[in-house]
Amino acid sequence: MKGSRHRSGDRVAADPRSGRKVRQVTDQPCVHHHPFFFVPAYDRENTKLILISHRTGTPQIFYEDRAAGELVQVTSRPDLAEWSVYPSPDGRFVYFTAGTGAWKVDLATYAETQLADFGAVEMREKGMVGAAMGTTALSANGDWWAIPVKTGKVSRFVVVETRTGKSSVILERDTIGHPQFCPDDDNLILYAGPLTDRVWTVARDGANNRRVYAREGKMQWVTHEVWLPGRRAIAFVDWPRGMRLIDVDTGKAEWMHRFPCWHAAPDATGTRFVCDTNFPDRGLHIIPLGGEPQFLCASEATSEGGHWAHPFPYNEGPVAVEARQHTHPHPRFSPDGKRVVFTSDRTGHAQIYEVELEGGTP
Repeated sequence: MKGSRHRSGDRVAADPRSGRKVRQVTDQPCVHHHPFFFVPAYDRENTKLILISHRTGTPQIFYEDRAAGELVQVTSRPDLAEWSVYPSPDGRFVYFTAGTGAWKVDLATYAETQLADFGAVEMREKGMVGAAMGTTALSANGDWWAIPVKTGKVSRFVVVETRTGKSSVILERDTIGHPQFCPDDDNLILYAGPLTDRVWTVARDGANNRRVYAREGKMQWVTHEVWLPGRRAIAFVDWPRGMRLIDVDTGKAEWMHRFPCWHAAPDATGTRFVCDTNFPDRGLHIIPLGGEPQFLCASEATSEGGHWAHPFPYNEGPVAVEARQHTHPHPRFSPDGKRVVFTSDRTGHAQIYEVELEGGTP
């Protein structure tokens, strides 16, 4: 129930190859995962690690009280969209969608406040990837929350004022996925369009909706976009050839590296990325900007998604894939850069792990 506390995991083992300490945070025989790879998993002060646990039989929001070494249950409801969660930077709230509404929950009182009701809508597309995951975006100042809402044949991009609950539809189009506010500009939002035409930005008021990058050919696989802090630039995976970086103002695109990373997220300084790998799984790596990949630790996650082993499959439209997201590592830096959180189902159930970075350097 809400407010219940449970001891967090204290199993610590050294990665056999790197020697780094890896702590298992959760240990119940059920699904656990942290937020999606571009969503913060911690509050800015590193006091809470936000996670989803199915230990009650349904996905619920928990957080690790890091000072107490305890997992605290935050929600108890049957309709939580588990990949929609987004923690506020100050550690006071977690924003999420449930049913056809948008909510925030107070991490001190567990009180839930509904900020928007979308009515009789589908909310998300069918499937388990891209727009179907239902990820949302919070601005760096915590004042704005962007939510894609599937309504019949169109997707509506809704922006909610977190202080007042006032909302507006800023854009309608065929598909809107994986929204992300620019960390250096609260008026600029990145989102994913169709799988064949991914990288788009739009102003917070809906102005200047534009394609930022066009594919070079039908077999180029553009995926897993993320902002690079400190620059108005978007990094994306050119699967499986490496990563590229686009300056959103000039449109200039350049190669960052040629390492076959899968999901890659930057640290708060924008000077390095952490990534997982697949086909083959080479483990987690740190990639400094302009530097060589450095092995971090093994994840041993099953990383479902056999389609990633083949050429780009979506040119003729959506295809059915088995890619349960809690089987993917989705590594993410802590705000202080001293650890990386990741998910792995190597024990038979998806659990959350932290690997220490020895003072913030790989």
